[in-house]
Amino acid sequence: MPEHRFSIEGDFDFIQLDKLLKLMRVVGSGGEAHAVIQEGMVVLNGQVETQKRKKIRKGDQIEFNGEHIHVV
Repeated sequence: MPEHRFSIEGDFDFIQLDKLLKLMRVVGSGGEAHAVIQEGMVVLNGQVETQKRKKIRKGDQIEFNGEHIHVV
């Protein structure tokens, strides 16, 4: 499973799940991100996540479509 790292820097404490998937280019658009999240295809820290705008913070791990994203 390919692993990617996303770094939260500066004054930011979190990024929304839908925006993270789009920024990491594991989906083609925000609409696609919303669809795959609502369909239960995204796993956050070992649990299926269906909240489109879930706050993702340092230490969180996301899995989707064979991709693994670790937020640092």
